[in-house]
Amino acid sequence: MRRRTWTRSLTILVAAVSATAPTLVATATAQDRTRHPAQTAEAAQTAQPTAPTDHALPLERLFDNRAVSNDADPSAADFDGAGRSLSAQDLRAAGWAPGTRLDLDAAPLRLPDRAPGRPDNVIADGQRVRVGGHGNALSFLVAATSPRGPAEAASGKGTVRYRDGSRSSYTLTAGDWRGGPLATKAVALPHLNTRQGDQLEEKVKLYAVTVPLERGRDVHSVTLPKDPGPDSDLHIFDVAVRPEATGWTGSWAASTGGYTGTGQWRDQTLRLVVHTSAGGPRARIRLENTFAAEPVRIGHASIAVQKDGAAAHRRPTPLTFDGGHEGTRIPAGARAVSDPVGFDVPSDTNLLVSIHLPDPVPAAPVHSKALQRSYLSEGGSGDRTGEAGGGAFTRSLIMWPFLTGVDVQGGPGSVVTLGDSITDGVRSTEGANRRWPDILAGRLLAQSDVPRFGVLNHGISANRIVTDRYPGDGVSTDTAGVSAQHRLERDVLAQTSARTVVLFEGINDVRWGASAEEVITGMKAIAARAKERGLRVVVATITPCEGYHDCTAEVDAKRTKVNAFVRENGGRFDAVLDFDAVVRDPSHPARMLPKYDSGDHLHPGDAGLRAIGESVDLRLLAS
Repeated sequence: MRRRTWTRSLTILVAAVSATAPTLVATATAQDRTRHPAQTAEAAQTAQPTAPTDHALPLERLFDNRAVSNDADPSAADFDGAGRSLSAQDLRAAGWAPGTRLDLDAAPLRLPDRAPGRPDNVIADGQRVRVGGHGNALSFLVAATSPRGPAEAASGKGTVRYRDGSRSSYTLTAGDWRGGPLATKAVALPHLNTRQGDQLEEKVKLYAVTVPLERGRDVHSVTLPKDPGPDSDLHIFDVAVRPEATGWTGSWAASTGGYTGTGQWRDQTLRLVVHTSAGGPRARIRLENTFAAEPVRIGHASIAVQKDGAAAHRRPTPLTFDGGHEGTRIPAGARAVSDPVGFDVPSDTNLLVSIHLPDPVPAAPVHSKALQRSYLSEGGSGDRTGEAGGGAFTRSLIMWPFLTGVDVQGGPGSVVTLGDSITDGVRSTEGANRRWPDILAGRLLAQSDVPRFGVLNHGISANRIVTDRYPGDGVSTDTAGVSAQHRLERDVLAQTSARTVVLFEGINDVRWGASAEEVITGMKAIAARAKERGLRVVVATITPCEGYHDCTAEVDAKRTKVNAFVRENGGRFDAVLDFDAVVRDPSHPARMLPKYDSGDHLHPGDAGLRAIGESVDLRLLAS
């Protein structure tokens, strides 16, 4: 262990003594009850008198490190053993005030409700933490530190104990608060404080990291990893079970690919047009403040069936948040899910989702290639979410800001298509919903041999498997997203009732410098992580692109090598889709068949996308 002060030793000693006293273990504190209200019953059951060998305690009782300081008193905290700390003012500016609840990748985490300079995290070293719940993953709010300066990551192995007496092991790897990647961070802050009183302009990060759980089992407690070594520490701020989205199916989704300037929206209403796959009798929406540096306030929101343009068939149904509130505030990097509402969502239909933004919004997380015209009211025009008519929406948008999902009640779950511009539908007819995932969704709805899954399109134009295009932080015109590996948690594993992932990506990697071996390694990593979480993994071959300006013979050789690996499979994937064979010219396999070519020789047109969507054997999507 690199640094363990007498204060920490005393904390652990008190914790151990407390754990053996039945009266202390049997009573949940007020702090416990406010931490995760949904798990109060779980905590109460766990807190019954137990054998003296059960030393699990609430995480707050184990806090032994001070990560956050006021800018006016920076010496009150020492996060990394070298007198450096996070700025309380920066956290507040990001919407991360003490005690703030944070929906991070569908996990109910919370920043500890501790004043700056008070213990607010625990340095992982094998402590037993009381964690109750039933779900598909365990999520940690975490960061690594090193007193020697910026590092990359720290890692350690821990154990999950279940109520039935069984156990499972996990490996927790977290980015360093200074040297870790921006692409996977939960929040990035602009400064760090030093004990000398200097404030350094340097990006510092906290991460939300999930590890798999044994499905169908109730968690009882978690043993944190042992000290990873003399050069780094893992700091745990919170831990929670990510619940299953039981009873819900994702009907529509889009990925956030970047964070772009808006021209200063203020007191305006977005009216976003989206196309459903599965239908259901109740609905909810998902909003995400991905990549942001500050919170965004949602004044009101509503949902309706589109009549034409910005007009609805009837008065929109209002949506609420957080148990009945008309609006919500989404911290930087977090998401918000509306309360379920009685609204009959038709399948294969355009909806209008309206969002009132009362405060100035200089930049927003967006999906840029919507291929669907949406609408925006004039600045200062106020809340228009309740209007059926479209007259107030005088401006148009060709992107989807903030909105990342529409869920419907019931149904068998969702298929997630993870890809690039071809999955995104680039070069297909705008507003016609002719992307290949749209074709797939229509086919699922029209049959009864396999479950009628919802289809969630998580294609991002110009996206890659191996490297990030957008770095994951800051205002930028680049909306090609972080890599498929870096967005896998958010865009696949945390998606509503995801059952199967279809990976169709890699052409941008081989065109822009990645080797075939790097793409194959990335595919293997994605498949392993998805299978670890219980998803079915289907991988597609990469389609040809000869004739596009940078699709050289060398690029085609790398593409061919990746495709050979995919076809050989070797049991790494549950199924393979040969999209290359579907659209290539049999007489010239390096190029696309002319009738399927959009004209640029890289992207299939409407006919090619239909051929891809119709080629999928639906039985391969179901386990």
